[in-house]
Formats: sequence, C-alpha cells, structure tokens
Amino acid sequence: MANPPQPSLGYSGSLTPTQPDAPTPGPEKNSIPPPFPSPVAARFPPPRLQQEQIPSPSTRTPNLLSPVNGVKTGSPIPHLSTPPGPPVFSSPLRPAAVPFRTSPATPQPVAISSSSSLPTSSPPYYSNGSAELQHQVSDATEESLHLEKSPYVLFSADKVLKRKKQANVPSLGFGALVSPGREISPGPQVIQRDPHRCQNCGAYANLYCNILLGSGQWQCAICRNLNGSEGEYVATSKEELLNYPELSSPMVDYVQTGNQRPGFIPVGDLRISAPIVLVIDECLDEPHLQHLQSSLHAFVDSLPPTTRIGIVLYGRTVSVYDFSEDSVASADVLPGDKSPTQDSLKLLIYGTGIYLSAIHASLPVIHTIFSSLRPYKLNLPEASRDRCLGTAVEVALRIIQGPSAEISRGIVKRSGGNSRIIVCAGGPNTYGPGSVPHSLSHPNYPHMEKSALKWMEHLGQEAHRQNTVVDILCAGTCPVRVPILQPLAKASGGALVLHDDFGEAFGVNLQRASTRAAGSHGLFEIRCSDDILITQVVGPGEEAHTDAHETFKNDTSLSIQMLSVEETQSFALSMETKGDIKSDYVFFQFAIQYSNVYQADISRVITVRLPTVDSVSAYLGSVQDDVAAVLIAKRTLLQAKNYSDAIDMRATIDERVKDITVKFGSQLPKSKLYRFPKELAVLPEHLFHLRRGPLLGSIVGHEDERSVLRNLFLNASFDLSLRMIAPRCLMHREGGTFEELPAYDLAMQSDAAVVLDHGTDVFIWLGAELAADEGKSAAALAACRTLAEELTESRFPAPRILAFKVCHFCLSHSLSVCVILLYMFHLTTKKEIP
Repeated sequence: MANPPQPSLGYSGSLTPTQPDAPTPGPEKNSIPPPFPSPVAARFPPPRLQQEQIPSPSTRTPNLLSPVNGVKTGSPIPHLSTPPGPPVFSSPLRPAAVPFRTSPATPQPVAISSSSSLPTSSPPYYSNGSAELQHQVSDATEESLHLEKSPYVLFSADKVLKRKKQANVPSLGFGALVSPGREISPGPQVIQRDPHRCQNCGAYANLYCNILLGSGQWQCAICRNLNGSEGEYVATSKEELLNYPELSSPMVDYVQTGNQRPGFIPVGDLRISAPIVLVIDECLDEPHLQHLQSSLHAFVDSLPPTTRIGIVLYGRTVSVYDFSEDSVASADVLPGDKSPTQDSLKLLIYGTGIYLSAIHASLPVIHTIFSSLRPYKLNLPEASRDRCLGTAVEVALRIIQGPSAEISRGIVKRSGGNSRIIVCAGGPNTYGPGSVPHSLSHPNYPHMEKSALKWMEHLGQEAHRQNTVVDILCAGTCPVRVPILQPLAKASGGALVLHDDFGEAFGVNLQRASTRAAGSHGLFEIRCSDDILITQVVGPGEEAHTDAHETFKNDTSLSIQMLSVEETQSFALSMETKGDIKSDYVFFQFAIQYSNVYQADISRVITVRLPTVDSVSAYLGSVQDDVAAVLIAKRTLLQAKNYSDAIDMRATIDERVKDITVKFGSQLPKSKLYRFPKELAVLPEHLFHLRRGPLLGSIVGHEDERSVLRNLFLNASFDLSLRMIAPRCLMHREGGTFEELPAYDLAMQSDAAVVLDHGTDVFIWLGAELAADEGKSAAALAACRTLAEELTESRFPAPRILAFKVCHFCLSHSLSVCVILLYMFHLTTKKEIP
C-alpha cells in the first residue's frame, strides 16, 4: 500500500537538548513551600489526517444516543417527529421519568439551481483490499446476527451503492465513525485464547467466514484465502460452530493474560490506577487561587485510595513536593530557565524524598500542601509573569519514570495503563524551554514561537513514548497562547481545555481527566473488501510504523498508532469505492489492540457486513443523517485552521447542500430547480447549525477558543460531536415531562423552562412568568439542572451549565438569536448571564 507523504500533525521538531556540561546544582530542599499563586494524519496525526472524500457504509446503528445524551442506548435519536425513548434522568420533583414528547416538524424542500457544484474529490490516499469476496451462507439465524448494530462503529449509511459514479459523490460522502475505547454494558464476547487470523491478509476469523465443516478450514471474508484452524472449527453442523464467539458475534475481545503478562491482575473491585502528577501554576492572584484550592481539595478526596499522586509547582522555578514528611509541606526546588540535567534529576530521584505516594498514605499532607499555596506577590500583569511550564512537565515525566528509567524499557512494566500529567495553567509558558516572549510585539517573536512549537511537540512525543498523557486545563482571564500549548497535549494523546475560572467546571474536569483513560499501546487496524478504499482518517492517532505491528503476506490494512485509548474519542473514516461493485455485500473489519488498566492485552475485533444496492433511493433511505453530518463536519473543520478558513468553509457547506440536491434530489416540473432529497431531511438542518454555531460561526470571539473547540471536536466521540454541531432543545412541562423542540426559529414561551444542550455548554432559560412564581421557578430549575447534569454526567470536558431568566427581548425573538447574544455576552465579559 503506497501512501503519499503527508505532513505530520501539528508541528514537527526536536526537543532542545539538555546541557550536560553546564554545572547544575542539585535540588535545593526548601522546608517552606514556595508561594503558589492561584485562582480565579495518516501520515495522519492526531486530529488531522488528509482531505475530503467519500463512501463506504457499515452497520447502521439507528442513530443511537448514549446515556451521555440522555437517551438509553438503543433508542433512536428524535428527529423532531419521532418520540425518543424515556430519559435516563429522574427529576428531583417527579419520581418517575416521563417520556419526552416531540413536536412535529415538516422539512421544507430546498429549491436550487443545477448550475452549482462542489469541486470533485482528490485522488484517494490509500488502497485497500485483496481478491474478490465470496459470501457466506446465511440462514435466518445468521441474518439476525448480521443486522445486529455495533455501538463501536457507526456508518453514514447502511447500504453501499454499486456504481462508482453514484457512490463517490464528495458532497455527501460515505464513511464511518469508530470509537475504539468505548465501553458499554453488556460488552463484547470475551475469548481467552489466541485468535485465528488469515495467513494472507491478517484478518480475523469472524461470523461471515465460510467454513468447511469436515476439515475446519475457513475462508477469509476479506480476501477469500482458505486458512486452517488446526482442527478447532471441525464440526458436524453450522449450529455447532455458533459455540465459538467469533463465529456468532460481530464483536469479540481476545484477552491475553497468564504467563505472557506476569503482572496481570484479574478484574476486581479495586481498579489499578496509574500515577497522576498535578503540575500547578503558582503565578495566580488571590481570587483564582482560592477557587483552585477548593477544586484541588475536592479532586484528591474523590480519587481512589490506591491512586499514586505527585505534585509539582512552577513559576520561575520548579518545586517538587516531598511526601516523606507526615505533617510538613516541603519541596525540592529546581531552576526553571533550562531543562533539568541528568545529574540534578538523579539527585532528586535517588534521594530520600518520596514524590509519588498513594492517596491513602498521604492525604493529610496533600491537603496541607494545597492549603499552603500563596498568591503571586509581585506587582506584574498576569501575562508578564515568568512561568516555566515546559520544564515542569519535563520534571513530572522524570518523576513518573522514576529509577526504572535506568533499566531496559522491555523489562520494566508499570501497571495501570497510561500515566497522566494534569497541568493547571493560569497563563502562557513564558520562561525556560518551549517558552515565548511576554509580548507579542517582541522583534524575534515569530522565530521564538516556531521554536517553541517544535519543542512542545517533541516533549509531547516523549511523553507518549513513556506512556504518559498530558492534559492541560487552563482557566482565568489571561491568554494562555493556545497554539504553543496545544502540540504538547495533542502529541501525548491528551486534551487542552479552557475554563472561565478554577471553579466547579474546572474541578469536575480534573476528576474526569484523571479517570478517562482506558488503556495504552493502542494499535487500530482497518481492513475492507477489495472494492473499498479508505481516503481519509481524522482522529487521535498517527500512522503506525511497520515494525510496530505484525505484518502478513498481502496485508493491505491501514494501521494507526493510537496516542491513547479512551472512551471519549473516535476516528472518522472517509471511504470510496474503487470501481463498480459486483458482489452483494462488502465487508469491514476493525481491530483494536491495546493494554488495559489490569495489564491484560486486549484485541477487540469488530466485523461488519453491508449490502450493496443499485437503487439510489434505497441507498438514501439507509443514510444515517446524524452520522453523515458528523463526518462532513469533521472533514470541514479539518480545513478551518483559522477564522478566515472558517468563513471559507461556510461557503463550502452551502455548495455542499446544493450539490447533494443536484446529485440526489428530484427536478421540479417545468423548472431548473431541484428539490432536496426527502430521505435526507435532517442533514441540512445539522449543516445549518454547523454553519452558524461556535465551530464555524462567529459566536466564539477569540481564536484560542476556536482552536480548542476545533481540536476537541476532531477527536470527540459521536455523541459529543453531534451535540457540538446541532444543539438539543428540551422544554420542561408540568407533570415532569420534557418536550423536545426544534432548536431553530423557536419563539420563547414566558411560562416555560428550556434546556439547550450544545455539547460544551448547557443553557437553562426560565420564562418571565415562570420566574415570577418562586415555587414553580425553583422546581423547574431543579428539574432542568438535574436533566443537564445527567445528560452530561460522563462527558469530557464537562460543559458549563448556565442558568438565567428570559428577558423581554427573548420573548419576541427566536431562541437561536438569544443563544448567540447570551453566549457572546458571557464569553466577552466572563460574567454570569443575568
């Protein structure tokens, strides 16, 4: 498979070397804690891999909403005319949850000229496949299995068009969203033995393979190669083969334990936690520090008692706190103007201090450390204070590595999956390695910024090599220079999140960041029928090196090294057909290999079979509007690297809708105008929200905020991605019900309360008449808050929940106008909405 060269994600560069020759004093022990300010692509890399393209369906999951979105798994997403399943929340006022009611909405036809069109898609980047496929026999039992929906894989359509010209229309596109780390209950079938794999292409045996009962040989569904099973699949009937999970279920987990992994610990009540190091900005003012202290106290109280934690503070120096003293908050101090030398680190690591300690052993001293933090004392603006964030992360990495760094990496195995560094930042990195000048007007700023980008990316790559994820949680009103910090988080597999302050939302995200990792050493392999070509991958990964995975004779799979394996992530795959498809089915297999928190090696295999059709109408009827909208949005956002690009992408969305109408719509009688296909009624509504929302619109005012949202969206799961595109509007009614309403052109009702879920923000409106009645107002607000919290209970980052009363302006204007104005007011003033 020849893959054209592609720029590596983000920024490429090398870490500034340390200066071993320069004499560096050993760490200085300081019994009084330093003052800590406070408060207030393929060659695809993480979120960015290639360009736009199209087709290839997979199992259609009828627009599932996970509990994250408030509807039980398996219930269809309400499309404004279909009542969804009962909500999973329970109102504090009503003991029983009552199903939503949905207002009918009839989409209007879109009439446009046939002259407009989108640019055709570029040549594919990857070729996939092998020999022509053969289909396995199917009886009623197998057919029911074939139709089973996979929560891990969502295709943009349940069917694939046979004709290449019809299938490869770039404006609509075809593809899949894969969530490798997603956990559901009940989970996939578990197999504790080695899998049978095709010796030709590497595909795993699955329920779509043809099996010769007498000999146990099986024919690969991907390349049609005949393979042996060492007699394991010898059977007298097909029913007997259903006893093998891989031959009866589309999803299986192969779990390798035992002698291969002597450190394996069976699943029990206690989850093994990898170390967590908090890297805390000590250049904060009093109000911010107070909020941060409260969040930190609550955070450590929420951690499992076996969690090992470290605390590092940074300003002009780096302070590493020592837990060897039971009642004193003491720290070793290192200079922050340059990377720590090996000598100084050895003095630190091999000294008498304890820098990683279990919560149950050190909780009192940890609280003492947090209480001892002091606000910044010098009279300098926040943006002008020296912060050696890069040096602090280097030191934190070395603490996690510990003395084992001197031992061969192949021998030492840490438990608990990925370790995690969580940076609590209140301003930019302006001192030491990876820093930029305080002032943007500095004459050498562009060059220093370029060097800082390279250094930060290299540091993130080093963290990833050491199985450590770096999350950067920023808060306050001081600009943090997001472009400088983003490569560090991205290259390590972590996230960068902006907050208004260090209060409640910040504290919740501290907790969720510490627990969201599912595993490490992730490898994602994609195999498709020879008819299907993968043209683009968007997600938190990079192209895997050939020596990082097992290869087979004719293995044309696409292999992606995952930067981390987490529930909150997904990969967006764009596909095309190579030519006209002759067969009745196409096959897709997704294999995810990783080490989980219990030291077991997991190989999760998901196999999907999609039927092929000649009828365009049948294909359009199988399109999943929500999934298609998310795939289109991710391809579009990949090209919106700044505000100017975002404006261009809005025009592209307009052209896309026109092109879909021309290619798939029907021409009106005696007219050059076309009617938008009725089968895709929800898609243009989602694209409308995408065009005007915070991802492409002008709601979010600062480019740092746009950049953070874009990067979050490109990696986000389907559930969060959909909400970030299309807000969900629920109106509270008497009797404890919540009625789902269209999130566009909605006149506010003065006697009702409304919840608008926008993914990273949740708004609650109380109508003027309702707010006047204290009893009803309090009850409605409590119910809305409960709903908002339960809709977002596992979402990362945790959204802000903003509640306010509706003004007279809102009563005469649409909800969408009010959302934009209120959101802009909050973001520009950083004040609570009145």
